[in-house]
Amino acid sequence: MRWKETIHHYAKKSNISEPLTDKLTSLTALLEDYLANNNKEPLRELAAKLPDQAASALNQNGGKENKELVEKISSLSSDEIRGLLRLTTIFFHLVNSLEQHEIIRINRERSKTIDIENPRSESIADALRYFKEKEMSYEDALELFKKLDIQPTVTAHPTEARRRSVLYKQESITAKIDQLENENLTPNERDAYLHQVVNEIALLISTDEVRPERLTVEDEVENGLFFFSNTIWETVPRLYDDIRSAFSQQYDKTPDLPIVLKYRSWIGSDRDGNPNVTRDVTWKTLTYHRRVALKLYLRDLRMIRRYLSVSKNFVEVPDQLIKSLKKDEKEVPLSEQYKRPYKNEPFRRKITHIMHRLQIMLDALDQPEQEVLESATYQASDFVKDLELIANSLKEAGLEDVARFGDFNDLMIRAKTFGFHMAALDIRQHSGRHESAVSELLSEANVHSEYASLDEKEKVDLLMSELRNPRPLAPVNAKLSEPTEEILNVFRLITTLKELDENAFGCYIISMTHGVSDMLEVVLLAKETGLWRMKNGKIESEIDVVPLFETIEDLDMGAEQMQNILSNPIYKKQVKARNDFQEIMLGYSDSNKDGGYWMANWALQKAQLELGEVLRKNNIDFRLFHGRGGSVGRGGGRSNRAILGLPSISNNGRIRFTEQGEIISFRYSLPEITRRHLEQIVNAVARVTAGEGQKPIVEGDETESIMNRIAEGSMEAYRDLIDDEEFWPWFKKITPVEHIGNLPIASRPVSRGGKQGLQFENLRAIPWVFGWTQVRYNVPGWYGLGASLEPILKEKPETIDLLKKWYKEWSFFGTIVDNAQREIARTHPLTSQMYSERADKRIHERIIKDFEKSREIILQITEQDEILDSRKVIQNSIAFRNVFTYPLNLIQVELLNRKDKADSEEELNELKQLLFLSINGVAAAMQSTG
Repeated sequence: MRWKETIHHYAKKSNISEPLTDKLTSLTALLEDYLANNNKEPLRELAAKLPDQAASALNQNGGKENKELVEKISSLSSDEIRGLLRLTTIFFHLVNSLEQHEIIRINRERSKTIDIENPRSESIADALRYFKEKEMSYEDALELFKKLDIQPTVTAHPTEARRRSVLYKQESITAKIDQLENENLTPNERDAYLHQVVNEIALLISTDEVRPERLTVEDEVENGLFFFSNTIWETVPRLYDDIRSAFSQQYDKTPDLPIVLKYRSWIGSDRDGNPNVTRDVTWKTLTYHRRVALKLYLRDLRMIRRYLSVSKNFVEVPDQLIKSLKKDEKEVPLSEQYKRPYKNEPFRRKITHIMHRLQIMLDALDQPEQEVLESATYQASDFVKDLELIANSLKEAGLEDVARFGDFNDLMIRAKTFGFHMAALDIRQHSGRHESAVSELLSEANVHSEYASLDEKEKVDLLMSELRNPRPLAPVNAKLSEPTEEILNVFRLITTLKELDENAFGCYIISMTHGVSDMLEVVLLAKETGLWRMKNGKIESEIDVVPLFETIEDLDMGAEQMQNILSNPIYKKQVKARNDFQEIMLGYSDSNKDGGYWMANWALQKAQLELGEVLRKNNIDFRLFHGRGGSVGRGGGRSNRAILGLPSISNNGRIRFTEQGEIISFRYSLPEITRRHLEQIVNAVARVTAGEGQKPIVEGDETESIMNRIAEGSMEAYRDLIDDEEFWPWFKKITPVEHIGNLPIASRPVSRGGKQGLQFENLRAIPWVFGWTQVRYNVPGWYGLGASLEPILKEKPETIDLLKKWYKEWSFFGTIVDNAQREIARTHPLTSQMYSERADKRIHERIIKDFEKSREIILQITEQDEILDSRKVIQNSIAFRNVFTYPLNLIQVELLNRKDKADSEEELNELKQLLFLSINGVAAAMQSTG
């Protein structure tokens, strides 16, 4: 059987849709042609044969066929393994891209059947239809949208294993395969597309899959800006088209819309655990952002200038525009090159003046820092005012629709959304680093020589005393340690960022916030560097200080800690100085690593309930920031469903959430996917702000007591597993976690350091989840439910009926159950067993025992015969992938075994490179890293 026939057979058998099956078959035929034309027939035969052998092994859950498959893989040479890994990885990446195009196709098909009464599910029109059905007036609906403050935050967390050059080629190939289905193509056009695809496949196969060296922070910034300057830039105005259209459909009115969405970024500014993010790196990051934004505005303004060919010979020029042009001519005079052709075209002249201002600032970015600052005489707010002046002048000239719709309105939306900074930079640092810096400063000033040894109350009292004292701590010529000097330089940089661009800096986030002193230490450092002042008992502050609660204990204590923080006399004035506003960040990754899936989710839900109550009681305007990862084990899953599951009391229209790694690639590579993602987010935030779909939790009621028992029981089972003295050696032995740390996919180290090397305690949450995903246990996404619920259901069998009811009616519970069942579906016991044979099987048997219990309980709760029966598309995709993924996993097991036996440095290095390839391959097949 040829490889394309193998693909077609298993796609049909797995009930993959016909259009996608056809594209998969076309893709494989093209790959086969490449192999045939490049003397790689043995590789083609291997690629076609292994899935059949894997299918036989999977059908019998091991047995003789599995043994033969293992023997076949163990007989392969390093060169054969390398070729197979590269080919299979490329195949899976292209399959993933084709699936994205299939999502777009399905969404388009569904769009053809929508109308006012039946808008697309989870769209903005769907939310407004719901509001109208609930008799919400147009005015109230618009007022609700004015409350929305949605801030996706892009991070550089290392969960994207692909190089950007590989991403480009993959998307280009799948886009062209998509085009080949176009019935309107002429034969010549089809041949041309086919030829381009073949060439790009050849280039892709000739490109290094793994980067030759670790990414720098600058590389990460450039990667992030790629998405901002392409898909995000192009798509954001379309979101407002959707909002306007939805209002028009449901209320027959098209309002002037508020800005509901702005982006933030941590790339190049998050220094927690990343020594490569220095003061100068963050400054460069802002200049990169600024350069990209200014270039994009200049490009758009050129287009608008061509467009607005309005002549004063036919339209009366408004006085405000004439006045503005006189001012512009004094400040940024035009040369004859522009004066002459635009003498009768005031709008084109105005735009040219704006372009001159932007060009001056763009040119200055190549100069030293001080010159960059001196060039910033024209702020983004001035730019918006100039655009508003043009819009008002167009309206006065009888061209209102030109201002309200189309390219000019797109530019206005971008200016208000992105400013000159593209995305505001947050700075994040670990609380321990602040304590060390403050301790040194207090010692240097002869205030206290052992600050770190004080208890919490003593620290707070001392910090408050120093905050009331106007004198700085560090003497003018003090020789401070390098770490302390770097901390202070970062705070000084915040002043510089704000001087360059009033919107460039976001907030200061404190990792591992445990108490009031952690907050006041940052305030003291801000005071030391001129960002915070107290005059006559009144505080002036230029910085928002954000606590990050991320362990189970900190989440449990979060509301109490927040009450203590807000009750502190000085911090209360800090909040007052920031317009009675406080942001709080919640960590989904470390809480899961600390307490397991069920406890982490429940602890986060309770924390939000309690924080909402505390903040409202103190009359504080607030925003919760959800530090979600890409995988379910780090708070991932569908963002809109997660938002709908949030407690109403902690929702006020404001929300932040992180977008990380491969999730960025998935959500922001294609405009149609980006647009769908953003409309689902706006739909969910609007609905939850209106109070839809939330089950009220009353302290001590049945819901809380049952959820507490599930969470506590599952955490006990999870901690029993990971605290087993044999667990960590077992995990390091059977997973490629130590090799994941060496993958050159990010600038940040894989662990937080330590003298004993890689340990559970210092391992970051991303490689923790990545390791489990590679070996297909997926423990962080489901473990502990079986051990927790089995005794509850034995004690009170009728509890299952309540759980079924919750699943149908309670968004939060339904979401965490559905996310867990997806991870259970992706768990593959036979694959995991093959890895476990590298060590004692006791831990494996323990995990599988809970897997079986958890699976059965989820089937009962969801009332399904098989996991994901209600999500057939995902179920079918997993079934299709399994026969191709299983050989990849067996190859990885074989490579780990060979590495253990390697007897030369040369062999060891070759096996490490092959292991990198295998990790990439399994990540592509699983569509997940960490």
